[in-house]
Amino acid sequence: MRKKDHLDEFAGLPVAEFHLGITADDPLPPADEVAWRVSTVTDGGPIDPVFAHFLQTVDTARLTTLVIGFWGPDYSLDPAYEDPDDPVPLLIAAADRFPNLRALFWGDIVQRDSEISYIEPYDITPLFTAFPGLERLEARGAPDLLPVRSEALKVLRLESGGLPGRDVRGLAASDLPALEHLDVWLGAAYYGGDATVADLAPLLTGERLPALRHLGLEDSEIQDEVAAAVAGAPVVARLESLSLALGNLTDQGAEALVSGQPLTHLRRLDLHHHFLSDPMVERVRAALPGVDVDLGAQQDDNETYIAFAE
Repeated sequence: MRKKDHLDEFAGLPVAEFHLGITADDPLPPADEVAWRVSTVTDGGPIDPVFAHFLQTVDTARLTTLVIGFWGPDYSLDPAYEDPDDPVPLLIAAADRFPNLRALFWGDIVQRDSEISYIEPYDITPLFTAFPGLERLEARGAPDLLPVRSEALKVLRLESGGLPGRDVRGLAASDLPALEHLDVWLGAAYYGGDATVADLAPLLTGERLPALRHLGLEDSEIQDEVAAAVAGAPVVARLESLSLALGNLTDQGAEALVSGQPLTHLRRLDLHHHFLSDPMVERVRAALPGVDVDLGAQQDDNETYIAFAE
């Protein structure tokens, strides 16, 4: 997650910001050459009129890539505001206007808009039915997910300060035969991140994810337990890259990794933001010659914590 800046690129395309001042008479970039970002402002109203104007102004039939940003009043700063409505139905109701949508980022919301844990829950499950050709979905905040099947999805990224176990179980029960890249931020229990290693178990078999080549189980308060589970997980043998970054990984979890199944086949192992001792850092590097191991952002606090919670 970017703490300060919104996306300037997504799915290989530059992001173009849409606002109510743009008209169809303006010299707009070709709709298939940019990732349009649709949002409202934190001290403004809901996203509905902005999205309606977007449909009237941009040739969405050509659009392949869409970014949804902040969608409601700044409830994170003023409790007098009502919580904003879930905008997913807005996009689904207009699904026929987006026949070529292939990449979607939901929730390009940075710290000045809202803390990640304050983003209102929204259900991404219906998106898979409304957009069966979707190849890339990234969602930030509190994305609810029931079991789905998608023949097209190749990249899925869920960023959360606290992802509930029910959503992890929904993901684990999904059939995603084309999925190559999966990143999941598990988050903090205080903010709803109550997923357990048992919830992750079906993912770690890899049975429903035959094409998976990258797995990220990140930003977790139980990172040591996750590392121990990954150390013996069948899915790891066919991965090219693995990430256990952003969490509270300690020497205990790293010991499980280096003592478990071989990881020398990996191109990259990302462990940045960790609580490893200097000797363990050296041991991990020595155990994985030829692997690009990211052991940056070594923390030295007495108490462990994850990178993104509130």
